[in-house]
Amino acid sequence: MNAAMHSSPSPMQRWLPWAAFALLAVFPLLAPLLGLDYYINFVRRALVFALAAASLNFILGYGGLVALGHMGFVGVGAYTLVALADAGQTSAWLMWPAAMGVAGGAAALIGLVALRTRGVYFIMITLAFAQMLYFVAVALRAYGGDDGYNLMERPQFGLGLDSTHEPTFYWVVLALCVAVMLLLNRATTSRFGHALMGIRDNETRMQAMGFPVFRLRLAAFALAGALAGLAGALLVSHNSFVSPQIMHWTQSATLVVMVVIGGVGRRWGGPVGAAVWIGLEEVVKLHTEYWHLPLGVLLIAIVFLAPKGLASLLERRQPKAAALHPREALP
Repeated sequence: MNAAMHSSPSPMQRWLPWAAFALLAVFPLLAPLLGLDYYINFVRRALVFALAAASLNFILGYGGLVALGHMGFVGVGAYTLVALADAGQTSAWLMWPAAMGVAGGAAALIGLVALRTRGVYFIMITLAFAQMLYFVAVALRAYGGDDGYNLMERPQFGLGLDSTHEPTFYWVVLALCVAVMLLLNRATTSRFGHALMGIRDNETRMQAMGFPVFRLRLAAFALAGALAGLAGALLVSHNSFVSPQIMHWTQSATLVVMVVIGGVGRRWGGPVGAAVWIGLEEVVKLHTEYWHLPLGVLLIAIVFLAPKGLASLLERRQPKAAALHPREALP
């Protein structure tokens, strides 16, 4: 069947993201000249959380799956890297894909149970699984238990790249973020993504049309879990430290807030929300220890002034999903 017609993006909408990535790419070169060396690590951390938020936005915004345990998969990816490092592995190109694979597998197993529920029951069961993962991490005495684990050395890149060189590591993280955003953009504009949005809007109708609703949701849930695992592996590589606290449900709630700020279901909602939240958190902490209050006021203001999120101010309305044949929707 014919795809739905939609208007092409304006030049600003088309080039603004690439201009932002270009600015981010040259930032490590400009930072020392401006005395902002510290912010190389700060921006790199924001990029990692942008990746995690983008993976959550994929299932929350496009799949309608309000998962309140997504940081559990970030933690699974982080502890997978820790386990490999503890076993003597040093290659980032083995450790990061392994973190994605384990986290994606964990998401698939959890999804087999969680995706059979709906609404508040789905929220609670993802929360329950995340807390189970949290307590498993606490019990892992070999990896520090509740005290956390210090990574002795950063994963090695090879190829003549020095992973201990902060700008080099920054550029690798930025390149991975760009790759993930391109992947998610391709997924959301594909037949698979259109089918996923159709299920979000009217599951009963899509089921009646013969779409494999459960399989589509499970594939999306596993993909989001794998990308969250990559974020976890990057985060522990960035910090050289991980603790079970990263998997606590409050961290998952913060990730949901980032997505809401940026815009649920908006292409750049995850990265925009993560950048705004982490940036304002850093600024507010410099002036008061009660930083939660002004950030809470920000969230309320966004709900009233930009209910579709900050990214919606830069995007035109999303096109409606095209009419698909059920077999064409599978990834």
